[in-house]
Amino acid sequence: MEQQAIIAIGIFLVTYAIIISEKIHRTIIAMAGGIAMVLFGIVDQETAIRHVDFGTLGLLTGMMIIVVITAQTGLFKFLAIWAAKKAKGDPVRILVFLGVITAVASAFLDNVTTVLLMVPVTFSITRQLRVTPIPFLITQIFASNIGGTATLIGDPPNIMIGSANKDTLTFMAFIDNLAAISFFILFVTVGILALLYRKQIQASDELKALINDLDEKDEITDVKLMKKCLLVLALTIGGFFLHQLLHIESATVALAGAFLLLLLTGEHYLEEALTKVEWTTIFFFIGLFVLVSGLVETGVIAKLARQAIDLTEGDLTLTAMLILWMSAIASAFIDNIPFVATMIPMIQEMGKMGITNLDPLWWSLALGACLGGNGTLIGASANVIVAGLAAKEGHHISFLKFLWVGFPLMILSILISSIYVYFRYLV
Repeated sequence: MEQQAIIAIGIFLVTYAIIISEKIHRTIIAMAGGIAMVLFGIVDQETAIRHVDFGTLGLLTGMMIIVVITAQTGLFKFLAIWAAKKAKGDPVRILVFLGVITAVASAFLDNVTTVLLMVPVTFSITRQLRVTPIPFLITQIFASNIGGTATLIGDPPNIMIGSANKDTLTFMAFIDNLAAISFFILFVTVGILALLYRKQIQASDELKALINDLDEKDEITDVKLMKKCLLVLALTIGGFFLHQLLHIESATVALAGAFLLLLLTGEHYLEEALTKVEWTTIFFFIGLFVLVSGLVETGVIAKLARQAIDLTEGDLTLTAMLILWMSAIASAFIDNIPFVATMIPMIQEMGKMGITNLDPLWWSLALGACLGGNGTLIGASANVIVAGLAAKEGHHISFLKFLWVGFPLMILSILISSIYVYFRYLV
């Protein structure tokens, strides 16, 4: 068993190092690492499949299909132009409004999808105002990660945490425990960014008037399809609110919504919807689940959990703070998905070792992993996507420039989270 544990740790560390280096696509290396666990006999194929969380995969796939079809209606462009007009063309107000829309959208859609929809419209608005888009893009990066923290379906780490604790960490539990604090952090963060960038984004009255002349209704390309999408989105989100009462898993709700929408729209959308599902992300998750199964089955995770409890002497407050800060700092520099995949079984082991109330630990992990992504330009997938889209338009967001703004604001958000976790769960 000792030798197997050493091999499992070796495979895990090599895989993790290559994921961080970004020399090989993370999906390829995660799957290769998972397959290595099986080939070296650390886990057999049946055990590996048992560790794959199909709840997480089903929820992600279902929501991706709904978003792909909804995006074709022009609804998101409509919302962005509507917000710009409500802000009367004022760049600072537009920055705040687009940030809030990004956060709300990210609470119910995948962060990457939200920024992919918002960024092109942001370029369009900033071009008309003749201001730099970078402050708007940085605000949207922050807003997507903070908004994604608020709900079970907002960010992959939350989906994973909820899926590992189906009975207690429900859709409503996430909203009850994380929505208020997430949106408080959002308003603090967006307020600071608006103050920080207000002088860089001034526009003349003539250019502001051009924004007011835009007609957001022109962006809606298919009203009939939009009505179907809104109906299915409302039913799906309603299903998430009621899933515990109905005794239906979140993944079932998301997949039911996705295929109801496909049923209503016809097979014309089927192929395109399935083509645009981020299969690279789905397989990345599968590889990670199998990779972590090797550490679980060889007892490595149990040993780490025991050491963490020894370090904090089993004190719930110290353990929660350790998880919150460790998750935040780690997620700023490495992908939060593999980190959370490793932490989930570790917290479960802590429950077996005498910590009876695990709720503060789960909420600390969710807050740390999701908010920590704002620390650096590589902290979350949405950050990397926005930087890539900006570079294509000739606007370079440098790692260091983002770090100077991102890391202090991330630390502030974790300080606020620490106060919240302490007074809500630990006093």
